[in-house]
Amino acid sequence: MTEQAVSATSVPRTPVLETRGICKSFGALRASRDISLDLRPGEIHAIIGPNGAGKSTLIGQICGTIKPDTGSVHLLGKDVTHEATRMRARAGLGRTFQISSLAMEDTVLQNAVLGALGASGKPWRFWKDALHDRSLTQTAEEALVRVGLEDLARHRTAELSHGQRRQLEVAVALTLRPKALVMDEPMAGMGPEGSRLLTGFLDRLRHEAPILLVEHDMDAVFSLADRISVLVYGEVIATGSVEEIRANAAVREAYLGDEA
Repeated sequence: MTEQAVSATSVPRTPVLETRGICKSFGALRASRDISLDLRPGEIHAIIGPNGAGKSTLIGQICGTIKPDTGSVHLLGKDVTHEATRMRARAGLGRTFQISSLAMEDTVLQNAVLGALGASGKPWRFWKDALHDRSLTQTAEEALVRVGLEDLARHRTAELSHGQRRQLEVAVALTLRPKALVMDEPMAGMGPEGSRLLTGFLDRLRHEAPILLVEHDMDAVFSLADRISVLVYGEVIATGSVEEIRANAAVREAYLGDEA
């Protein structure tokens, strides 16, 4: 973790993104148990936990694909619990997915333009003309430059490597000019070099848009996170700095084990 990140966590700041006591059950399964957490300006807040801990359900409630039974979600101080996913996106909540949601037969640029179109609020019937709209293509091209894919703009997305597709997903999210980013396992399937490059990019990106990071790559988590929340059986059992989480006996028993 960088010196800037350490110093940043010492200053209280108004959350950009916040959940307040959200609960969600599916029949007898309690997937979220009174979860309250926040994301502050300039930080990376990592969410870790074993498979089945409820991380995907938590992300769904934050991003609007799942409605909590009780509790609330706030973006930039506004209650967005009942807002649709697209409205949260237009308000500044960007997201990348665990499983790629890219259009593989479209070009890299077309995928980025599609993100820019969604952010613009223009009707989807405008898609046929979107590639001729300079404001949209410029937004898309700028995002591709940010992630280093500008030279591949005309390539089919299916031709990209796994790591390049992850970069493209980030570029699509950046077309929203997000105020906060929710990233679901961005390192999944990436080799050591790809993870290293993406880690460096996310470290720089936090100052533009804070990141709520769900990730199993503990090297990346320990390198990037200002704070870590540990989710087990739908409940946050600990939140703290990297050092605090490493030293937490309950966390070591429930999740970290020999990784700490």
